[in-house]
Parts: sequence; structure tokens; C-alpha cells
Amino acid sequence: MPIPNTIRIVNLAPACTLAADTDSIVASIDPYGAADSTSELDAPVGPQSASGGNSNDPHTNPLPAPDPKVPVDANGNSIPLEHRQPQRILGFMPNFRSVSAGAKPPPPGWKYNFTVATHQATDYSSFLFLGLTSLTAEGTNEHTALGKGIGGFYAYTWRGFLDKTDNTYLSAWLLSSLLHEDTRFYALGNDHSIPIRALYVISRQGVARTYGGRQTPNVAGLGAKVLAQVVSRAYYPASATTFPVLASKFGYSVMRDVMFSSIREFYPDIAAHFVRKHQVRMAAKAAQLDAAAH
Repeated sequence: MPIPNTIRIVNLAPACTLAADTDSIVASIDPYGAADSTSELDAPVGPQSASGGNSNDPHTNPLPAPDPKVPVDANGNSIPLEHRQPQRILGFMPNFRSVSAGAKPPPPGWKYNFTVATHQATDYSSFLFLGLTSLTAEGTNEHTALGKGIGGFYAYTWRGFLDKTDNTYLSAWLLSSLLHEDTRFYALGNDHSIPIRALYVISRQGVARTYGGRQTPNVAGLGAKVLAQVVSRAYYPASATTFPVLASKFGYSVMRDVMFSSIREFYPDIAAHFVRKHQVRMAAKAAQLDAAAH
């Protein structure tokens, strides 16, 4: 006697609920799926397995459509969740220049580098960060010559925008393209120990990759920071362009990059931990609902 359709619906409902909730939590942590929107999303997706039926018969068991949100490594295998770099960290911090551990991004070049640099320089989060730093600088009267109040805030804001934009285009586009340096951050992933990963993050300030994948001094990254300080002398008052002031701004830029690279390296581990905790919790809830239905 055939099983009534209503019983089938009851049995599948918890599983559907679990899948939907799991997708929801993953989306909240990694709203754009893969890391670099201009790199890993262009990579081929990993093989998908079909369920039920004869797996060798494509007519009775067709493969599902590939999931463009799942990046793959150089061998075409899906990259584990704890190795994936999201496009945005915590949903708002731009992470466009990171590569998931084991991933093979598209080759850099003039056009690619310009696209990524523009994406980063004009992202809405850049203006939020700029507003906060300008407000702090005005509040602490960092450069007395720039004044206080609304006028002072404006003076800090447009100069800060030029500082950030200059550095972004110099490091991510102009110098990196001229010198054929790949200044993207290639995460190590949790296959390595925490001390090794921490040292690796710090070393990326002085080491980059060539277009061919070899290690090379990070001339584009560090050179851009130096040139950005030189250029800033054209629009800052003389009191804000002395060597000690420029040196402290250079040091702040380096420390900021180290801090953000640390977040990029370790964030996937934290995100994967919470996603899996959610999956376990929802699986237990689905099991309870299934038991109650019977």
C-alpha cells in the first residue's frame, strides 16, 4: 500500500527547516559566499554528488547545478568552511584582496588590479571608517593647524580620504602592476600552528609574491606607504609634514595592516566554529521534531 503524501511531508519538514536555518547562519557570517568577489567567485566549483538512484545513470540521477558560492582549490575540490575567506568580514569589513587557503585565484594584471583597488577605495565601509578616524582626530586635536569643530572635521575628512585612496591605488594597482607583485593576502589556514600563522601575518608586510608565485620583497606595499606620505605633504600644513609625524603615520599604517591581516587569517576558523555549533543545534532540534511527529 503506498505511503500517504502527508506522512512524507512530516518526515521531510525538519530536514528542510535545518537546511534553511543552516543557510541563514552561513549567509549572516559570509553573505557573499566566497572570498574575493573578483577572484574566487570566478573559479570553477567543486564536484557535487547526487543522492539516490544509480549514480552512473545521468538520466535517472542528474547532477545538481553547481553552487557558485563554494570556492575550490587548485585540484577542483571544495575548500573547507574554515579555510574560506569571506568577501566581507562580519558582514561589512571589506576583504576583497584575500585568497582562501588552497584556492587558485585568477592571475593579477593591470585591469584586475585596478578593479579590485577601485572596489576597495569606493566601498561604503571605507567612508564609515574615514568618518570615525576623522572624528577621533578632530576630537584629540591631532593637527592643531586643521582646526576644531565642523571645519576641522571636514579638513581631516577630505585629507584622510586622499591618504587612503592614494595608498590603495599605489599598492593594489600602480606599483603592484608595474613591478608584477601580487600583493593579495594568501591565508595559510588552520593546517598550520597559531604561532606560525601569526608570524606569517607579520611577515606579509615585507614579503609578497611575484606573478609567477615566487616570494619577493613587498616593494609595492611598503613603497606605496612611503609615497603616500610624500604625496600628503602637498595638502597637509607644514606642521603636519615633519619627519616624526610622517614616520608615525607610516608606522600606524603598517600596524593597521598587520591587525587586519590577523583578522583575515583567523576569522574563517571562528566563523566555521559558530556555523558548526548552529548545525549541531539545529540537527538536534530536527531530531526532536521528527520524534514528536512519530
